[in-house]
Amino acid sequence: MKKIVLKGHIKVPADDLPAVQAELPAHITQTRAEAGCLAFEVKQRAQDPQVFDVWERFESKQAFDQHQARVRASRWGAITGNVSRHYEISEEGG
Repeated sequence: MKKIVLKGHIKVPADDLPAVQAELPAHITQTRAEAGCLAFEVKQRAQDPQVFDVWERFESKQAFDQHQARVRASRWGAITGNVSRHYEISEEGG
């Protein structure tokens, strides 16, 4: 089965930064606990605190799609409504 990898970054508006920083630990914990999540990293850039690098890996497209649906319906999804997302999604393995 092909694994799904997402890599890229988000850019957070300055006004939303405190709420994003406060909710991020819960978002990371919830995502890592999801069935099919193999890796999930979000790191704030020291040189540009409004940018967070994102890398995630899921065991299947189904697991990735379930993650995306959960995020859209979550507090994280609401808090990050104004965030600009810059991602590449690819498949690996077979």
